[in-house]
This record gives sequence, structure tokens and C-alpha cells, in this order.
Amino acid sequence: MSERERPEDATRTHADAAGSASVRKARVVVLWDGGVVSHDLPERGAVTFGRGAQCDVVVDHVSVSRRHATLHLGAQLELEDLGSSNGSKVDGQRIDPGVRVSLVGAVHVEIGAARLLLEHPALRGAGDAALPTADGAGERPSMERAAELIELVAPSHLSVILQGETGVGKELAAQAIHRKSRRADGPFLRLNCAAVPDALLESELFGYERGAFTGAVQAKSGLLEAARGGTMLFDEIGEMPLPAQAKLLRVLESREVTRVGGLEPRPIDVRFVAATHRRLPELVQTGAFREDLYFRLNGVSIFIPPLRERLAEIVPLSARFAAAAAASLGRAAPDFTAAALAALRAYAWPGNIRELKNAVERAAVVCGGTIDVRHLPPEVLVARPAEQAVAAPASVPRPGQGAPVPASGGAATGVSAEHDSIERQRIIAALEQCGGHQGRAAEVLGISRRTLLARLDAHQLPRPRKGQDPAKR
Repeated sequence: MSERERPEDATRTHADAAGSASVRKARVVVLWDGGVVSHDLPERGAVTFGRGAQCDVVVDHVSVSRRHATLHLGAQLELEDLGSSNGSKVDGQRIDPGVRVSLVGAVHVEIGAARLLLEHPALRGAGDAALPTADGAGERPSMERAAELIELVAPSHLSVILQGETGVGKELAAQAIHRKSRRADGPFLRLNCAAVPDALLESELFGYERGAFTGAVQAKSGLLEAARGGTMLFDEIGEMPLPAQAKLLRVLESREVTRVGGLEPRPIDVRFVAATHRRLPELVQTGAFREDLYFRLNGVSIFIPPLRERLAEIVPLSARFAAAAAASLGRAAPDFTAAALAALRAYAWPGNIRELKNAVERAAVVCGGTIDVRHLPPEVLVARPAEQAVAAPASVPRPGQGAPVPASGGAATGVSAEHDSIERQRIIAALEQCGGHQGRAAEVLGISRRTLLARLDAHQLPRPRKGQDPAKR
């Protein structure tokens, strides 16, 4: 049944890989232009997709045949096209009718113009699961993956949980979901569950009637009423106290709120987005978060990677932050020296985008037109063990301009040369520290052993044996 018929079903969820056995259920969410459907998956058996009412999952879209495809479940997940008109695709490749194709490791699964988002134990540990979570199992999804999921879920009415470290931009992701949704003309309201005292949380959410408590001299609508027709973001939802969780669950189930001191429930029309830096399934296990509320909120879970895993974004983000800071002072956007860009890209950014913004804004204020390393906070200049990109851009694009064209030829120039030199020395130092042990050196650098080997080859460094000087060729 589509979300247009029963939106409350579409927001019900079941699984996060890091949860307890009761949270380890499997499901599929099907998204298409104008609709969404969520369906629980059995451990074994077959689930049929199509437009026909006899199908297990009815996908009401013209691109989907009456009996389009079957998902076979067991030790492996396999998709079989049933001879549909518009075909089925796995990672962009159309599959032959009647042939079962494994979905282990697959990212894109499509039937006609509909997209399948899968969560199933058979997909765990095989890389990027179709419904990414912050469980640490397998390979974490990239920012491109997160952006793609945002594009997919935004037009639907699915509730969304945004997961990621503090400062990674979860609120920006929530704003993007709102902006790309059919509720874009409505309000976008945010409640920081960690900042509001427990005693005030209920009145902030639900509002209150006149005389409900001392100081309530007039009635006031709560955030859930004020967000009618729009989106409500519960920031740091994991910090919400249990009594408030119980009341929020009733709101999600009934789509009604009763003001503090009131008697009559009031209908609401709100899309719910929750954000947290904590692992909610672990809180469910310890009893700190209600499992039924988790199920209701987690229509789709999207993991926002930390900035240290998004090196390509550091330069354009720095340019944007610097330009905005300069504009507020009536100045032209500053340039960056190659050394400054290399330092920005080499730092771990434990505070993520928020820390980068503060550092660049400070530099833009104190610099005389060009940001150099001396304008950056001292902690940014401290070398850090982290995975580096192959090359950095040679210049900072001005806001509104495209990305700079890299220099032709094989030689690195500008920031690329300086960045490569810094990375090369760090790799050598880590290998020397670990006596040539590649696995330990990779741990020191904060990268995988496979990435370390690739960087050794890129820098034309030999693969040392234990005790061998890595700088000797």
C-alpha cells in the first residue's frame, strides 16, 4: 500500500544493524516519483513486486509491470526479473529475465523507475548496505551515497533519522530534505532535545493553555502545531527523556497533540526528521530509548560521514566560509596560499564542518587578503594521522565558479605537490615508527592496510619488510 493511502505505515521501521535481536529485522523500502512503500521481509522465501494487487509489494507506478520482479531471500539476496516491460537493474546493469542476480555488495537496485532500498543481514559486511547505518560494520557510506538517499527520500513522507558525529552537517541535511520535499513552502522548525530542560520540553513541543501553570498568562501553540504543513527536526533525539518519548510516540501514532492543560486534541500535519550523534539501537538495548519510538522514527536511516572522510569538500567549503565571512565585513573574498590549503586538508577536523567554519572565518577576519598558515588556529597546524586524498586542487574556486581545472601532465604542482610531500613524509615516519610493519603503520595513520599499500605505490615508496628503512629505495 502506498504512502498516499496509509502514510503512517510508511513511517514504521524495523532495523538498524547495530541493534538488539529485536531490532534486527529486515525490510525493503520502495521509492518512486509520487509514492513510497515499506515492507517487512521474511528470513527466507520470495517477495514479488509489481503493480498488480496480487503482488506482495504493490508499486503503483506506470514504469512497473503487473508482475515485475521477485526478491529471493535466504543466505543470499537475489533479484529476478519476471519479464517486465521496463526491466530491472542492479548497479545500472539491466538483468536478464528469469536469471537470479545476487544483491550482495549492490548499491543501486531498480525495478522500472522505482528504487529499492534494502536492509537485510545478508547484506551486512559486504560493503555499503542499501540502508546505511552508523553501526561500524563494513564500509561506511560516502557523502555521495548520503546525498543520493536524501534526493530519494525527500519527496516522500518517510520519517528520517540522520546519524553522524557532532558537527558533520546533520541539520543542513535535514534542511535539504525539507527543501527538496513537497513541504518546502511550509515551515522548517528545530528542537534541540539536549538543550531544553525536561520540565519545559513538553510545553515547547505541545504548547499549553492559559492557566496551565504559573506564568501561563495566555495560550501558546507548541512547535508541532507551528510546524503544520512543514518539517520538524528533533536534533539530538537520543537525549530526549523517556517520559517525553512516550508522549511523542503517541503523537506520531495519532497525528494529534493535546496542549498542556488542554482537553481537546488538535490535528497536526508534520514530517518528522531526527538527528543524533549516538547509536539509537544501543540506547534501545540499554532501555534509554523506546524501541517503538525508534521504529516509528526510522523510516530511513542516513549516515552523514565525518569531514575527514570527505576531503574533496574541504577546499570548496573553506572558500564558501571565507567568502561569507569577508562579505559580512565588506571585503572581497580572500585567497588561500598553497600551504594553508595543505594544512586544512591535512587536519583531522574532530569538530567536523562546524570546526572548519570557525577556523576559516577566524582566518578570513585576521588575514590581509590572503589566508596563510599563520592565520589558522594552532591545532590545525598539528599533523594528524588520517587518510589523505590523492591530490588537492591547485586553487580555490570562487563562489559561483566551477571547480578549478587541474594542471596538465603527471607532475603535481601548487597544493598538490605540497600535500603529496606532507603525506609522503607521514607515511615514512609511520613505517619507521612501526619498524616497517605495514598493518601497524596503517593503524597509526588511521587508514586501511590496502589504502596504505596504494599510497606507497603512488609515492613510489617500496613496500618495506619489518625492520627495513622505508625511505631507502
